[in-house]
Amino acid sequence: RLKMTEQNIIFKNTKTGKVEQISAEDIDLINSQKFVGTWGLRVFTKGGVLHRFTGFRDSEHEKLGKFIKAAYSQEMVEKEMCVKGWNWGTARFMGSVLSFDKESKTIFEVPLSHVSQCVTGKNEVTLESHQNDDAPVGLLEMRFHIPAVESAEEDPVDKFHQNVMSKASVISASGESIAIFREIQILTPRGRYDIKIFSTFFQLHGKTFDYKIPMDSVLRLFMLPHKDSRQMFFVLSLDPPIKQGQTRYHYLVLLFAPDEETTIELPFSEAELRDKYEGKLEKEISGPVYEVMGKVMKVLIGRKITGPGNFIGHSGTAAVGCSFKAAAGYLYPLERGFIYIHKPPLHIRFEEISSVNFARSGGSTRSFDFEVTLKNGTVHIFSSIEKEEYAKLFDYITQKKLHVSNMGKDKSGYKDVDFGDSDNENEPDAYLARLKAEAREKEEDDDDGDSDEESTDEDFKPNENESDVAEEYDSNVESDSDDDSDASGGGGD
Repeated sequence: RLKMTEQNIIFKNTKTGKVEQISAEDIDLINSQKFVGTWGLRVFTKGGVLHRFTGFRDSEHEKLGKFIKAAYSQEMVEKEMCVKGWNWGTARFMGSVLSFDKESKTIFEVPLSHVSQCVTGKNEVTLESHQNDDAPVGLLEMRFHIPAVESAEEDPVDKFHQNVMSKASVISASGESIAIFREIQILTPRGRYDIKIFSTFFQLHGKTFDYKIPMDSVLRLFMLPHKDSRQMFFVLSLDPPIKQGQTRYHYLVLLFAPDEETTIELPFSEAELRDKYEGKLEKEISGPVYEVMGKVMKVLIGRKITGPGNFIGHSGTAAVGCSFKAAAGYLYPLERGFIYIHKPPLHIRFEEISSVNFARSGGSTRSFDFEVTLKNGTVHIFSSIEKEEYAKLFDYITQKKLHVSNMGKDKSGYKDVDFGDSDNENEPDAYLARLKAEAREKEEDDDDGDSDEESTDEDFKPNENESDVAEEYDSNVESDSDDDSDASGGGGD
């Protein structure tokens, strides 16, 4: 969703909830660009960053142009593109964008923030891009041939490489790390890692895999207590996710013991801490490992840490034990959503939820299922929740004003069903009552059948010469056979 005001341009990603904001004072240039069946906006900032927004209708072009002129004092001029299909031209670097032009028209553009690596060869430069998981088709590599120029004072290949690397999203571990945490247990991806925190990224160093994660790829931070109150989860939500082979990890789940403590000394002067970090960090930080790491991450990333909120379950903790996709874990009701830990981790925001539903777990009265239906049609089922958690969870849902879907079918919903006393035989149970009724009917049918059989047995007199059923040794069997033979003979004629 894009919102434009006289002070800001605000874009919110409906999938991740990430918000990007452009101040009106930072806008340097705004122009429009045609796409297939639609058109888009190009917003250049004074820092050289290009933001592109697409999906506008043709009917909105004139209205948007008038607003941009009035609010930002910018003429929305159309960006002309070269459509001749030429593969040679001039590479121009404008801020964080590589523009490949033919004369005055642009053939294509490459946002350098999407470049993950730049490799040079003889008269050649190769650009590698970050993989976009949301796109069905992605550009991963592009090669530029740069002819040698004898009269040039500087090698054009090296100059091209320097321009790309100055704006590319290439992470290099240069300089001194701010903090190092050794042998931290991580549940996803599983293993023990040394965590080195730098100013713009942090590095996970394990026995098999290494990861470098930019600070700006962290969307949210969560600090959640384990249900046993003897461990702490520290969860980082990532976009884009980190990759291990074909597996994508959208969440980092770190596990700490509360009694493990540490002391770190930051490599900054008091003036740097005061000016750069506004006094939010001290020169020396001591305490439990999860608190120290959380404090450093919170300041460097610039995101607040989300806690469990006011929900307290039957166990006296914020965690609700359940199963999700055949794996046991914990569901945490938060102030503005739910988070499940840990396999696989899942965060659901209230604004994504269409409705919730309470259901019996396979007919069992000892547990129930909690179903969450999203607005995109996806249904997440958290099963095998203990019956004692029902009242607390229902009160939480009511307080947050979430729509309960099965309230429409039964006006009382499950509000009148006391899961806590469902094991009491005196409590009404529709399923159990139906089973008992069927059992009684079956017993009555069996009693009727037994009385008929007994009356037949009383009429049976084994001492008499003839029985009720004619057997082959009975005296009248010949007449029967004669009748049968006559009947068969008549049929032959």
